[in-house]
Amino acid sequence: MKKKASMYMSVLCLLLEIPSIYAQQARYTVSGYVRDKKNGETLIGISIGKPGTSIGTVTNQYGFYSLTLPAGDQELQFSYIGYNTFKTTVHLQQHAKLDVSLEPASSQLNEVTVKGSSAEKSINSLNTSVNRLDIQQMKKLPTFLGEVDVLRAIQTLPGVQTVGDGASGFNVRGGNSDENLILLDEAPVYNATHMLGFFSVFNPDAVKSLDLIKGGFPAAYGGRTSSVLDIRMKDGNNQQFNMNGGIGNIFSRLSVEAPIVKDKSSFIVAARRSYIDVLMKPFTSGDMKDTKLNFYDLTAKANFKFNDNNTLFLSGYLGRDVFGLGNDINMSWGNATATLRWNHVFNNKLFLNLSTYYSKYDYSLRFTNLSNKSSNEPEQGYDWTSNIINYGLKPSFTWFINAHNTIHFGAQGVYYTIKPGTGVGIQGDTRNVKQLADQHALESAVYIDHEYKPDTHFGIQYGARVSVYQLLGAGTAYYYADTTPGVRKRLIAQKNYGDWAFMKRYLYFEPRISMRYAFTAEHAVKLAYSRTTQFMHQLSNTASPTPLDIWTPSTNNIQPMVADQYTAGYFYNAPNDKYEFSAEVFYKWIDHQVDYIDNANLQLNPQIEADLLPSKGRAYGLELFAKKDIGNTTGWISYTLSRTERRTPGISLSEWFLNRYDRTHNVNVTATHKVSKRVSVSGNFVFASGTPATFADNRLEFQGWDIPYNSTDKRNGYRLAPYNRLDLSLTLRGKQLHRWKGEWVFSVYNVYARRNAYTVYFRQDPDDPTKKEAVRLSIIGTIIPGITYNFSF
Repeated sequence: MKKKASMYMSVLCLLLEIPSIYAQQARYTVSGYVRDKKNGETLIGISIGKPGTSIGTVTNQYGFYSLTLPAGDQELQFSYIGYNTFKTTVHLQQHAKLDVSLEPASSQLNEVTVKGSSAEKSINSLNTSVNRLDIQQMKKLPTFLGEVDVLRAIQTLPGVQTVGDGASGFNVRGGNSDENLILLDEAPVYNATHMLGFFSVFNPDAVKSLDLIKGGFPAAYGGRTSSVLDIRMKDGNNQQFNMNGGIGNIFSRLSVEAPIVKDKSSFIVAARRSYIDVLMKPFTSGDMKDTKLNFYDLTAKANFKFNDNNTLFLSGYLGRDVFGLGNDINMSWGNATATLRWNHVFNNKLFLNLSTYYSKYDYSLRFTNLSNKSSNEPEQGYDWTSNIINYGLKPSFTWFINAHNTIHFGAQGVYYTIKPGTGVGIQGDTRNVKQLADQHALESAVYIDHEYKPDTHFGIQYGARVSVYQLLGAGTAYYYADTTPGVRKRLIAQKNYGDWAFMKRYLYFEPRISMRYAFTAEHAVKLAYSRTTQFMHQLSNTASPTPLDIWTPSTNNIQPMVADQYTAGYFYNAPNDKYEFSAEVFYKWIDHQVDYIDNANLQLNPQIEADLLPSKGRAYGLELFAKKDIGNTTGWISYTLSRTERRTPGISLSEWFLNRYDRTHNVNVTATHKVSKRVSVSGNFVFASGTPATFADNRLEFQGWDIPYNSTDKRNGYRLAPYNRLDLSLTLRGKQLHRWKGEWVFSVYNVYARRNAYTVYFRQDPDDPTKKEAVRLSIIGTIIPGITYNFSF
């Protein structure tokens, strides 16, 4: 009996132990949003973790997080540079929802002592070749004419460069400017600059943050082969009314944000308008009296939180540039975008972002000759218009399986309508119209990737994207005979297709993988491979793209561009997070780049494909980046050693030649020093090798004419002089009066008046007609001062 009683007691004790055993094994999920306590903005990349362990996560692009932990009392820490660290304890006996608002650090602490967890640092991210900047970092950079600029900020990063001052676009790791996917709240932007490249179209008062991805692309991104510039707009202050603005010597800006319903919904509206043409009007006369040179843009966004699981966002952008010389020449171009986004939380582990968007880029060019109208001669002129329109849909899911596993999956669809060009010749009352047929295409994709972090040392993110492209009717497909490489192709047949008919279809599989191994908390290495595909091409045979360049889809003659990129890097973070350093090497191979025969005709040419050539490209290099985030002196140094080449049958003896935007060396030094609480100075120095160029090396005399030519038949065999420039900026902050804050920004662009060559051309020497002289064309060859008064209320 005693044995039986003892056995029954043991079983009873075991049964009593089961709940506690289960509790130790049970795991629950805590999830929610992290916001800025001051303005209610969701925060991207915030570190959430359990102190003293490797368990942790970061908020996604929409400020949402999900973390699975063992049952019981769990301490959580929320941290990010520029915010006070927040710690709390959650008692997990079931799944819990925890929204957190972080208190921004004071301006003094923000620049001197605040440290966030290193979880958001590049060393702990699985992504390679990613740079993230927020608006506060961009404001510390030297300004151009006193204005903060998004595109100038990213040009200080390694691997990013331009062909020169005033270039309309930027180049990343050997890619052309059309190979960059520029997104504004999910909608693509086709021309990201104002005033022929001197300013970006993004109002800094409406920008929350940006990510520049140069390699190791997540599977969610596609459609371009060089980079992704993902810009997120502010949601709008849902706590109180706030107004920001600036008055400068080129343009002024104003933004207003306020809650619609406090803690539930808000809006922001931001506008800019330049007035250089107004200022120069008193100094112009005659044919130049009516000169026009201005731009404007309007950015707006609203959000509505219906409940804890559903939030709706509506954002839009409208901008335009106008340039005219009297009544004779008038140009206009601009972007328009609209995005409707729905964030839905199915449960504590499954998150959805559903976006639908509209994007349009258009331009017009008008030449008019009215000089003889007084003599009753007929008016003569020419009008030219073109545009590209996108309609897109993107459902994106994030499944937070547990603290070590996250899956991203979704689909994307884009419908393109391209109007390549309509030209109207004007002769009195007569109109001669030449119109190219509209082009239509559908690009769709599905993707999935798995993010696995088993411990603090190792992590891997792998996945794939399947892209399908269809060129749709109505339209005409042209077929050309094989001809001598490098010359115009000969048309042999054509075929007409009806509405919505499939003219050409392409299918591509795009694998992606990134992995990281951390030797210690301060040292890590990363490897990445990605394949990307691009179906839209910008046609330009100039050194830098212009607002009037043509976009064309892939066809039966223009194959999609495909790039394979390999990246390896070493990353270091100082123990106190005060410094970080990275060194990355990359190699990229590109198939089906678009090149051109000599003297190609790209304007209103219905058989433009006959003037295009398929090309192969390669780019490789080393990128070094050192950054200091904390202290009175902050900034970074970037250095890029790279080579980008192209090989096109029939061009440059069918040998490898340098791309027009190749720069062997590129150095950027950016620094900001806080002199006092109200005074700070910043500087930026740039040095870069000159870009390649093709020059005549011989001449032919024919009937008294001097005809220069290149005897080697090689393209880009010479280089322009190296580019270098120094910019300085001084910021004087006024005393805060109640809620009013003001500051003066004084800037000097091109401090020592360097005349950097944009290109070099040759002309006959006026003193000796038998000789030619080289002439350097500089877009900016003088000191450009700027002053802006910024205010916030």
